[in-house]
Amino acid sequence: MAFFEKPQEIFDWDAGAPPLGEVQVDDETLRDGLQGPSVREPPLEGKLEYLHLAAQAGVSAVDLGMPSASPRVEAEVTERLREIARARLPLTPNCAARTLERDITPLLRMSQNLGVPLEVMLFLGFSALRRQVEGWAREHLLRKAFEAVGFAAKNGLLVTFVAEDASRTSPEDLESLILTVVRAGASRVCLADTTGCLSPWGAEALTAFARRILDHHGFSQVGLDWHGHNDRGLAVACALAAARAGASRVHGSLLGIGERTGNAPVEQLLLNLYLLGGHRRELEHLVAFVRRGAELLGLSIPAYQPVAGRDAFTTATGVHAAAILKAWEKGDQCRAELVYCPFPPSLLGQKLEVVVGPFSGASNVRYFLLTRGIKPTPERVKKILAEAKKRREPLDEGEVFELIHDEA
Repeated sequence: MAFFEKPQEIFDWDAGAPPLGEVQVDDETLRDGLQGPSVREPPLEGKLEYLHLAAQAGVSAVDLGMPSASPRVEAEVTERLREIARARLPLTPNCAARTLERDITPLLRMSQNLGVPLEVMLFLGFSALRRQVEGWAREHLLRKAFEAVGFAAKNGLLVTFVAEDASRTSPEDLESLILTVVRAGASRVCLADTTGCLSPWGAEALTAFARRILDHHGFSQVGLDWHGHNDRGLAVACALAAARAGASRVHGSLLGIGERTGNAPVEQLLLNLYLLGGHRRELEHLVAFVRRGAELLGLSIPAYQPVAGRDAFTTATGVHAAAILKAWEKGDQCRAELVYCPFPPSLLGQKLEVVVGPFSGASNVRYFLLTRGIKPTPERVKKILAEAKKRREPLDEGEVFELIHDEA
């Protein structure tokens, strides 16, 4: 089920899956992401730039922060909300808050002063484990959730209730909590895998359970969010499983930054949802979004990182280059891109790259030279390949050109 042109001989094992409905992506970078211990918080100007980048990349909603954290955060969140309104960015703004009136009141003030609709993400831990640790009574928490949701909704905020640690909450407790908050006025419920403990099977089961509860009790109009963490390296897979089971919005952060091992990388969510038919925005700005966003956050991008890594669409292997070259010499750009890539690099506005290294063959050199308008004479190919075989890493472009220029 790939949404790009592909040769008919490629068999698609995903094709049998039912198509996804439209799935939105909520970017948590400026709230959950900044909680990562190794992340550098950008200045306000950088955060405003980030909003523009996210909107251009296809993000649907953005968490602006938690205003109750400090007066500085409240002031900055106000400016971020103002910028979304001023620039008419196609983003649904939201803010995190505890189930306390003093957390909700600043959001009401911002929304009313700026005349901008604002969504509140009210979060509360309700699992038996959390109740045991905190000494909280079950009925007290249900009453607290009901009152906070009702207060926010009656005062004009859109309310998403975040069931913290839903992934370790019993079905009985989760049903009680979900019904309590939607009866109080929540328009969405977010299922949080706070510790990143679930596999995709668990994420699907949890989401399907919540969807059944809502539908059975006459709340089919209430949407479901999925918020997962990456402790098992499964955050993207779990988000996609949740989307398949009924979540119409999934959360992530740039490069997956966040507490501990972080969240689902938002750029990988956008890519995979597009490939599965759940997101129809074009992706040509996605790489620029990740690379500039990483600069703003003081992050380095691993060379092998999906989407935006330097090597994401690069091969140095002789066997791979030989197949790529054969398709390219026939003028078959489609097969040249797909013979060793899962999707065309051009989908992301990128080019397929072939470099010359110690494990390369003559095809690497030929492709490298031909795509730069340089004639691949046998002497050049032999000389460049011989030098590459001496190295422990590929030659860079300048080194190849230097070998050619030394011919005279």
